[in-house]
Amino acid sequence: MKAAFCGNDNASAYDISAGVLKNVCFVDALNLVPHVFLLFITFPILFIGWGSQSSKVQIHHNTWLHFPGHNLRWILTFTLLFVHVCEIAEGIVSDANMKSRHLHLFLPAMMGFVAATTAIVYYHNIETSNFPKLLLALFLYWIMAFVTKTIKLVRYCEDGVTFSQLRFCITGIMVILYGLLMAVEINVIRVRRYVFFMNPQKVKPPEDLQDLGVRFLQPFVNLLSKATYWWMNTLIISAHKKPIDLKAIGKLPIAMRALTNYVCLKEAYEEQKKKVANQPNKIPSIWLAMYRAFGRPILLSSTFRYLADLLGFAGPLCISGIVESLQNRTDTTGKSNETSTSYLSSQDFLKNAYVLAVLLFLALILQRTFLQASYYVTIETGINLRGALLAMIYNKILRLSTSNLSMGEMTLGQINNLVAIETNQLMWFLFLCPNLWAMPVQIIMGVILLYNLLRVSALVGAAVIVLLAPIQYFIATKLAEAQKSTLDYSTERLKKTNEILKGIKLLKLYAWEHIFCTSVEETRTKELISLKTFALYTSLSIFMNAAIPIAAVLATFVTYEYQNEATLQPYQAFASLSLFHILVTPLFLLSTVVRFAVKAVISVQKLNEFLISDEIGDDSWRSAESSLTYESCKKHTGLHTKAINRKQPLRHQLDSYEQPPRRQPRPFETDDIAIKVTNGYFSWGSGLATLSNINIRIPTGQMTMIVGQVGCGKSSLLLAILGEMQTLEGKVLWNNRNRYSVAYAAQKPWLLNATVEENIIFGSPFNKQRYKAVTDACSLQPDIDLLPFGDQTEIGERGINLSGGQRQRICVARALYQNTNIVFLDDPFSALDIHLSDHLMQEGILKFLQEDKRTLILVTHKLQYLPHADWIIAMKDGYVLREGTLKDIQTKDVELYEHWKTLMNRQDQELEKDMETDQTTLERKTLRRAMYPRESKAQLEDEDEEEEEEEDDDDNMSTVMRLRTKMPWRTCWRYLTSGGFFLLFLMIFSKLLKHSVIVAIDYWLARWTSMENKTGDSIERNRENKSHHVAVFSTLCGAGIVLCLVTSLTVEWMGLTAAKNLHHNLLNKIILGPIRFFDTTPLGLILNRFSADTNIIDQHIPPTLESLTRSTLLCLSAIGMISYATPWFLVALVPLGVAFYFIQKYFRVASKDLQELDDSTQLPLLCHFSETAEGLTTIRAFRHEARFKQHMLELTDTNNIAYLFLSAANRWLEVRTDYLGACIVLTAAVTSITYEPDSGVLGLGLLYALTITNYLNWVVRNLADLEVQMGAVKKVNSFLTMESENYEGTMDPSQVPKDWPQEGEIKIEDLCVRYENNLKPVLKHVKAYIKPGQKVGICGRTGSGKSSLSLAFFRMVDIFDGKIVIDGIDICKLPLHTLRSRLSIILQDPILFSGSIRFNLDPECKCTDDRLWEALEIAQLKNMVKSLPGGLDAVVTEGGENFSVGQRQLFCLARAFVRKSSILIMDEATASIDMATENILQKVVMTAFVDRTVVTIAHRVSQILDGDIVLVLSEGVLAECDSASNLLLKEDGLFTTLVKTNK
Repeated sequence: MKAAFCGNDNASAYDISAGVLKNVCFVDALNLVPHVFLLFITFPILFIGWGSQSSKVQIHHNTWLHFPGHNLRWILTFTLLFVHVCEIAEGIVSDANMKSRHLHLFLPAMMGFVAATTAIVYYHNIETSNFPKLLLALFLYWIMAFVTKTIKLVRYCEDGVTFSQLRFCITGIMVILYGLLMAVEINVIRVRRYVFFMNPQKVKPPEDLQDLGVRFLQPFVNLLSKATYWWMNTLIISAHKKPIDLKAIGKLPIAMRALTNYVCLKEAYEEQKKKVANQPNKIPSIWLAMYRAFGRPILLSSTFRYLADLLGFAGPLCISGIVESLQNRTDTTGKSNETSTSYLSSQDFLKNAYVLAVLLFLALILQRTFLQASYYVTIETGINLRGALLAMIYNKILRLSTSNLSMGEMTLGQINNLVAIETNQLMWFLFLCPNLWAMPVQIIMGVILLYNLLRVSALVGAAVIVLLAPIQYFIATKLAEAQKSTLDYSTERLKKTNEILKGIKLLKLYAWEHIFCTSVEETRTKELISLKTFALYTSLSIFMNAAIPIAAVLATFVTYEYQNEATLQPYQAFASLSLFHILVTPLFLLSTVVRFAVKAVISVQKLNEFLISDEIGDDSWRSAESSLTYESCKKHTGLHTKAINRKQPLRHQLDSYEQPPRRQPRPFETDDIAIKVTNGYFSWGSGLATLSNINIRIPTGQMTMIVGQVGCGKSSLLLAILGEMQTLEGKVLWNNRNRYSVAYAAQKPWLLNATVEENIIFGSPFNKQRYKAVTDACSLQPDIDLLPFGDQTEIGERGINLSGGQRQRICVARALYQNTNIVFLDDPFSALDIHLSDHLMQEGILKFLQEDKRTLILVTHKLQYLPHADWIIAMKDGYVLREGTLKDIQTKDVELYEHWKTLMNRQDQELEKDMETDQTTLERKTLRRAMYPRESKAQLEDEDEEEEEEEDDDDNMSTVMRLRTKMPWRTCWRYLTSGGFFLLFLMIFSKLLKHSVIVAIDYWLARWTSMENKTGDSIERNRENKSHHVAVFSTLCGAGIVLCLVTSLTVEWMGLTAAKNLHHNLLNKIILGPIRFFDTTPLGLILNRFSADTNIIDQHIPPTLESLTRSTLLCLSAIGMISYATPWFLVALVPLGVAFYFIQKYFRVASKDLQELDDSTQLPLLCHFSETAEGLTTIRAFRHEARFKQHMLELTDTNNIAYLFLSAANRWLEVRTDYLGACIVLTAAVTSITYEPDSGVLGLGLLYALTITNYLNWVVRNLADLEVQMGAVKKVNSFLTMESENYEGTMDPSQVPKDWPQEGEIKIEDLCVRYENNLKPVLKHVKAYIKPGQKVGICGRTGSGKSSLSLAFFRMVDIFDGKIVIDGIDICKLPLHTLRSRLSIILQDPILFSGSIRFNLDPECKCTDDRLWEALEIAQLKNMVKSLPGGLDAVVTEGGENFSVGQRQLFCLARAFVRKSSILIMDEATASIDMATENILQKVVMTAFVDRTVVTIAHRVSQILDGDIVLVLSEGVLAECDSASNLLLKEDGLFTTLVKTNK
């Protein structure tokens, strides 16, 4: 066929006699002019690269969004492009009906498409480089295009072409579009004045873009980049080169920061408050406030959602159109309707199969773009809402009245729940919100379309779906219940595991690990039963999801066959199948959305209760938001105050103590009084006055002491002055200078989750000299030196456990360091021993504070410090008993003074006892032990940590980046096989079978519909065929439904078995591990394997695995089916496959990093909330609310930005996989139309191509999730490779005599011991002989190997040379359990387990009650236990916290006695107890164990002076061995030195 611009078949085509514009072909040629003009002008400008004159302001490239009408221009251009596509298609279809080629029908349209694309690219470049003058070219183009198109339209009108012709409609629309674009261009000139005006307008970029820290560009990029997340490419690709960190994701844009959103929500909430101000019973509505603040984006998102849902129906309609047109084409081949006039009507146009294929492609692209836009907008709004709510809750916490917290109306737990759970519930509700109103529309539309296709039988199918929906809701609620009970059991299991790990040393030494292991296994069994229920409901839910569409289709088609005379057409069958798939999703989601809506309502109720709870009274001085001014820090010179004489009893000192000459008391002027309380009545919110008739004054610059009995209201008085209590009557007056300058140390120490230094400085500027003076005054330096990173060590929640005294000293140091006028110290000495108290009093209070002339108010019980006070306030039962100087009280209230003297007398006697035990050294010892468990640890510490890190994540920068992109297939295989090979085989087999059956159902439908249309048989034969088809179809559907259930059950069952086996192996491996492992591995790390990792293996991996296999198999079966329909499709599949591979490869890496960032930024935020709630009084006293708010906002923003990027990355992936899916549909449609397969098979191919778009992104998302979750399996597996202790001995347990060791004789022969075979020996060639019944002492300096020797008796360390022979048997030959169960030991740290006293003494339940009472009597605990409710069955809380340390140690002694062993080893057993308990212990050992061998490892040499024999160790070698008296004769002996230095 010859081609010519105006065609060869019409001589009049080139005739212009009637006038140039009367010729249609000429008018079409005229339409080419503007397009060619634009291309000629813009191409040189675009390619010369004039972009070098880009804007002067340094901003992110490609994000200039500052020409007016920007979004409108993009939308109009996209519409223009779409209309051009229609014009091209119409031209080509019209041309196909002609005898010769008429280029003028489609060539101008093609040029128009190119020109429109060039226009938008050109515009984008001008905009990013801010050079508006060049927009003139576009302005001219729009005018020319508008004029030429108008001429064409007028020409059609004259020819009598009307709206029924498609070409007329297209031209009309184009005139409107060009007109609008022209208007947009004029508007840019009007606003920016870049031409025709004298002074062009200068424009600055948005503030966010000037800040290079903002990397989240979604709000600033152009519409195309917004829709496709193109700006994310750089981040996602860079993740391959180096992991994404917080620096890479930058800051949040201003509009999304928590503060901005908080202000919006707060204003809306305040408005609601005003509305209900006059109605006392109504509470302000949070729902309305949320709608006010965030309603617009939700409406936008809902609009996108509606558009997406409506476009979703284009799929089924286009499929039915394509199949029908092909069917008609095959029916009407040979007929052609060639005409010389070339006007098409819309109906004819839409009957063309190729046109429908292109429309389907465009509809899919648009639908997916709108859907992802809707998701993105709701997620962004949800995050904004969460940020605003968190800020609102935080502000409320800072204003909560103290009584609310202390009286338990608002517990910390409730506050934590609000933060962690309720805000997230509301955020999730917002994510799912658009579904609430989009779903009903989707369902109604679907049912209408189905009814159109299949009439009444469609309603039967719809009824099946609707009737089964409530069952899904029921399953969803059951799932939630099962999850809750699982949580309860796992909490209990964790508690038990934690106890085991804390007391592992004791369990091993007593050979009790199996008893405790069984107890954990029992709880685990209960948890597994609960998990089984959970798994059952999960699989039912998956089954319902898969089976409902099958059941609906079966019901519909069978009804249709028997009800209608007409046969079922392929286009009806496949369009309705596609519609059923669309219908199931909203119904399945509905149950989830309803559940979340119910939860959201409850969350809002809780929030409401919290927001209207009591607030602290607004004192006049509290309302000011001023920050503290810091005076310049002064240098401290030593100023000698009168030292406290410890030797002389306090009462003498008190009498002879003169008022020190430091400061003469002056008559009070206003300036001399810092604080004055007049006629004060204060309450803790109950309405009853806790403090009454308070009239006191606090002198400026002096020390005021508040004393009185426990519970008389001393702390309350401090809090009342600070404004924390409710004032019923009276006033608290402050001197102006002091009002905002307060430091406070609470009675209960409160530390931040930060470094020691940050805790002390507390937001003040750092001054080295002052800092050192403060740490010295509080004797913190020795404690700081013990910490691994000095004062840069993090303490608090994740931290090292500091003792009470250490925590208290840090809090006092904080109060001293602040440069404030007034210091409140609430009982700072309560947790300190006498030496520290004295030091603090001398250095910290008398020297440091008084030098600065700071006002100090001190609450204390230590009356010996009264002489130092300038002013004393004595309290009793909530009122002031006396006020004045000590002299005043001595003269005015002799009785009180005498009472104080007798109390001091008593304190004196306690003091003398106290002097002997040094609590601080104990605390430091405990700290050292917590930091460095045992001598051995130090050597391997660094290497171990390195190994640990490498094991934990192979993505160290040194390791090749290849590891970041590799899926952990080996770990996956390990996980799958741990469920058992049979189940694995069953799962794979049932999955494959199920998908084969589902394909078979659809294939049978295709055959059935195609066959029935072709057969021209008799009615009788048709009826037989019908019943045959229906029978096979019903059988296949039935099989499909059954297989759906079987597969979902096998996956869950396999997951459970794997979880069960992994936990069982992990527990046994860890409990049998060597003690060295526990010394070098942090407890938290091991616990994590049992908590977080086990939880992932239990509950998260099975559903992910199920979803992954399902979506992968669906995609594969779809590709198979399309290829079967049109083999040419396979050629197009190669580039699509390559694109898919790269998309998933890049996404997985980035997603993993962002997921980790989101998780790691969540914890600090939750910690900050609970910390604030605990330290409210301190924060408010220091007036640091603003600083804490700022910190909270920063933490919230950090977490939000991580979550935003994660959701943007998910959108990035989904848009790309959706577009790939659309390409697959287009390719499948075009190839099948071209090669014309059977219409049934064609319909089948298209239906499968449509399903691919839904499942492609799920394949990648699930792969990424599985990769992250497999990390848990990998971590658990890394512990499973650990070596266990060698429990088997060379002797059989039956060969060991029942009563061994009977005598208690010990021979140590040439003993060499090490902790591990790659470490140096800790004991070298030790030889000793201990006779039966001897009392032996072992001493030596720290690290000399004392404890190692005690561990060697139990084979807890590696005996690599020499041997220990007990009663004639070498202990290395014995089975470990036998050896350890026959010896007794008392450890340094007393360990009790939660349970009963009986269980703690005898977990094996071997002894009679009499024996247990006897043991308790020997340990002098009998009376105490008898007084407890339940006696032997009295409760012991976790760690034995309900008994004192001394009592716990005595219980351990009783435990050792219960086991009637002839050998007892005491490993520094008295190190952590007071003198009184120690004396009891020594006495008991001497009497009760008189006939047994006792080996004592001593931390104080004085304990072993009366032993029969003493072994002195030095650096792992036995230095001396003899009786104590003989050793003391050697003057230069090591033992003598130790005794002298009392080490």
